[in-house]
This record gives sequence, C-alpha cells and structure tokens, in this order.
Amino acid sequence: MTFYEIVKKYADFDIENYCAAVDSKQIKNILLKNNLSELDYLALLSDSADCFLEDIAQSAWKKTRQMFGNAVQIFTPLYISNYCDNVCAYCSFSRQKEISRRHLTFEEIELEAKNISKSGIRHILVLTGESRSKASPEYIEAAVRIMTRYFSSVSIEIYPLNGEEYGRLVDAGVDGLTIYQETYEPHLYDKLHKGGPKNNYAFRLETPERACRQGMRMVTVGALFGLYNWRYEAFFTGLHAHYLQKNFPWMEVGVSFPRLRPLSGEFHSEYIISDQKMVKMLTALRNFLPSAGITISTRESPEFRDAILPMGVTKMSAGVSTAVGGHTQNPSTVQFEIADRRDVTTMKSDLLEKGYQPVMHDWNNRYIN
Repeated sequence: MTFYEIVKKYADFDIENYCAAVDSKQIKNILLKNNLSELDYLALLSDSADCFLEDIAQSAWKKTRQMFGNAVQIFTPLYISNYCDNVCAYCSFSRQKEISRRHLTFEEIELEAKNISKSGIRHILVLTGESRSKASPEYIEAAVRIMTRYFSSVSIEIYPLNGEEYGRLVDAGVDGLTIYQETYEPHLYDKLHKGGPKNNYAFRLETPERACRQGMRMVTVGALFGLYNWRYEAFFTGLHAHYLQKNFPWMEVGVSFPRLRPLSGEFHSEYIISDQKMVKMLTALRNFLPSAGITISTRESPEFRDAILPMGVTKMSAGVSTAVGGHTQNPSTVQFEIADRRDVTTMKSDLLEKGYQPVMHDWNNRYIN
C-alpha cells in the first residue's frame, strides 16, 4: 500500500470528532505506553491533552535524550535558482510573482559553497524553484558534484523527480531529500496549486518513496503549517513519517514543522498556528516517533527555537539566507523572511551554553579535505 492509498483510506475519518471524544483517562493510559499507535498520536493532539502538556513534554525530552543524546546537527540551506513554473498563492517564488529572479552559474555555486564551508558546516541543503527548464536535473546533478568538494552530506529540496532521476542524483552525491506536501488535504491542495506541474497531488505525495527506492539515505517530510487545520496536517505528517520508517527501515526519516512567514505579495491565512500548538505537535510526534529527526527552522524566533529545543529538536539551521546568491553578493528576492538570524558561530556558542553538542559533521561517504 502506498501512502497515497493510506491518505484515501482516511478520507472519511473525522479527525475533529475523534479528538473531541478523547478524555483524560485515555491520555494518562497513552503516557504509560512505550509504543504509540496512530490513534494514540492523534489523541495527544486533542484538546484533552492540554492539561498533560508538561507530562507529554517531559516524555518527549526523555525519548530524545535516549535516542540522540544532547547532539544537535547544524546545517544551512543554499538557494541556487528561484525560477518556478508553478502558481502557488503562498510562495514568493511562484511564477506569477514579479520578483528578482536568479539562476546561479556553476562558478557562482562554487563561490557560495566556499563561503559556507568556511563556517565549518559540512551538511548542506540545496534548494531551487520548481522549474525543470531552468534548474534541470542535469543542472542540479552538476551543482551537487560541486557541493561534494566542500560538504560531506548534500541534501536537496527541489521539485519532485522520477525514480531514475533520483538514482542519478544519489550517484552524484546526494544523500538527503526534503519534500513538503504543503497541505495533505487533497481538495485544498488542488485549490492552492492552480497551475504548473505541482498540481499533481499524488505524484508529489509519493516522492519520498521513489527516492528511498533509489538509495537515498535520509528523507524529511512535512506540511506548511498555516495553510489548513493544524491538527489535520500534524496527523498526516506523522503518518507519513511513520509509513516511511515502516517501509524503509534503513532510512533516516525526519520531520519539519515550518510555519507560514511573510513573503513577497499577499497571502492571508485563516489558520494561524500558536506557539502552544507548535509545542503540542512537536512533543506528540516525538512520543509517537522516538527515532525521527525533528527540524525547527529559522522561520521561528531565536527565543522560541531555544525554548522548544529540549522537547525533541535534533536539527537546526544557522547562517541562513533564503535568497539565491545570499551567501555572496547580489542576492535575489527572499523566499520568506527569516526570524532567527544567528550565524553559525553564535548558534554553536548558544547551544554549548545550554549543554548541547553542536554537530557540524556526522556523516561522510567521501573524503573531504
């Protein structure tokens, strides 16, 4: 069964009514379990779990320490192209937006990589807009081969590819994939993606499976929180990660919880996500999936990132720019405004002060000078 088939299986399941029926006794029993079911996870997202948030957070802290110790991996994104063929109301890179567009040459990519590598970071996330005509698979493959000269782990956040294309990127040196479904609600997904190849919900949803079959080492999934009901999106994000862990047990599976941030143009959301709901989602997921990596991005403030860190976070970005060319000169329009502008040195110092071990380099499948 594919994950798309699982989503269809839950099509008639009323998440809100299920959560409304959860009581305190059920939450207490869940907190006594070592292994949680899918519906146990959903129960931890219910309103009845609010009175137990401290207990849930403590359990999340213990499980994180057991699986990850005090290690926090530091990485940074590198945007190499922001041309896009899609029409997405919530994204600055969308093709209808009149923004500054840039597409780095291979010489510019190498300069960006050199500058980032000076910080000591050895884990990089390469991003493009979703335009095959500009950021073609061949262009991305060549860019990755440049990255492998400077970084021991190269992840990508690009448009969905077919299996053969992922295989070529893995051969070139890619070992990680981040792909956001944006929203797991199929009807809303169709409404938000009116044009371009991104309007194929099923093809995007099954992207991680195609990458896993080609030997990708790690995959991170998630939704863009603020597009739809937070409980629905958190539930399906957790189900997605659980499905990948179950079907590809050799994989390192991760989850991210990005919230909508200001962007170029106007997009007004009805689904504002509070800090408390972010804490509920993250701690519930850690209890459900103790071995999953959890990333908290620079969309969040330094204060909030520091506060939520003990509750399950294992990866944090630092020294971030969401503009193409943002690590050298003449940057493009940013994809979204970041809230945490700490550079790598400051992030390392802050983590050490709090008793954490900042990890710049924990994987190496090739020689790095």
